[in-house]
Amino acid sequence: MNSADQITQVLTIVLIVMIVVLVILAAAFLFFWTRSRKKKETEEVTGEKTSDAKKIAKEYTKQSILKFMEFEGIEDNMIIQKKGMRYIMVVECQGINYDLMSENEKIGVEEGFLQFLNTLRHPVQIYVQTRTVNLNDSIEGYQRKVEEIGYELEKKKNEYLKKLQSGLASREELNKDFFEVTKQTNLYEYGKDIIANTKRMSQNKNVLSKKYYVIIPYYVEDLGSNNSFDKEEIRNIAFQELYTRAQSIIRTLAGCDVGGKILNSEELADLLYVAYNRDEAEVFSIDRAARSGYDELYTTAPDVLDKTMRALDEEIERRAMTLANEKVMQARSPKQQQIDQKRARLEELVRQRAQMIIKQNAAYLGRQTTESATRLIEEEENDQEEGGTKDVEEKQKKTTRRRKSAANE
Repeated sequence: MNSADQITQVLTIVLIVMIVVLVILAAAFLFFWTRSRKKKETEEVTGEKTSDAKKIAKEYTKQSILKFMEFEGIEDNMIIQKKGMRYIMVVECQGINYDLMSENEKIGVEEGFLQFLNTLRHPVQIYVQTRTVNLNDSIEGYQRKVEEIGYELEKKKNEYLKKLQSGLASREELNKDFFEVTKQTNLYEYGKDIIANTKRMSQNKNVLSKKYYVIIPYYVEDLGSNNSFDKEEIRNIAFQELYTRAQSIIRTLAGCDVGGKILNSEELADLLYVAYNRDEAEVFSIDRAARSGYDELYTTAPDVLDKTMRALDEEIERRAMTLANEKVMQARSPKQQQIDQKRARLEELVRQRAQMIIKQNAAYLGRQTTESATRLIEEEENDQEEGGTKDVEEKQKKTTRRRKSAANE
């Protein structure tokens, strides 16, 4: 075989290899092109649903609990927000004393709460509200009952006295009536003691209670962008959906021994009333507000801006008075300051002037009289200084003795 045949064979093999590579590349291109076309068609068909899902997912983000407070009304045990585009139902949870449980009970509670978290398929918020315990309603209820007991006691006393004075009742009947009067008297005294103790407890403003709530929202957007429901139908759908979610949460929370209930419209109003009227709710409950004719949840509490403005006015008045006094003291004339200094050193200046007068008249008084008078003035000055020091020391000694006596007692 000559060299020309060898070159021909090599070229033929290279050509065959190139043809095979081209066929493989064409098949790969055709495969990927077909796949991308099918994917594009699928996205065009399901494009609307995907955008709706993204929109809903965007809404389900972390939100401040303050947005829960922005509401427009309360209807059918629901809080209405955003012009009827968002509905809220609230589940109140009863707390448990976790610290007093055994290890097995704690594990059971933790597993139940884990199950509650795993079963959530919608966003929720946890809201904790701290309230000052208001015992006024309890005191009023006790007083009504004690008054009824007092009326019953007076009635039994009168009946017993009539039977005793008539002399017609038997001894056994009198003993029975006396026993009833004694029992009623003890009950009356016990009721008055309860009222007194409850009043003392109500004076303690540090008696607090915490309430725990699960906030469950429902968005009208969940119905889709092409819904043709009116407001009444939307509210009914929202109620059914929220009620189902709330019942599911109550059942799962029961697994960790946490009781729950759905708040009705009045309880929702009380929840928002306390949130908006922190200070006033302690003494002016929503029941009293309703009986007084208030129909707004903003009525009793002063606006926070008004409180801030009043505090600023008080601060301005106080600081202005302090500044005025300082500047008045600084603006006093030098002569007035000299007068104050002389008044403070009045006794000292009098003695100095007396000594000067004696020295000026030494020629008339004589040397011995001058020295004697000057010495007497100096001794009087020393006596006054020592007397002042002794008074201070005596006061300190008396204070020390009083402290020792108090410590011994």
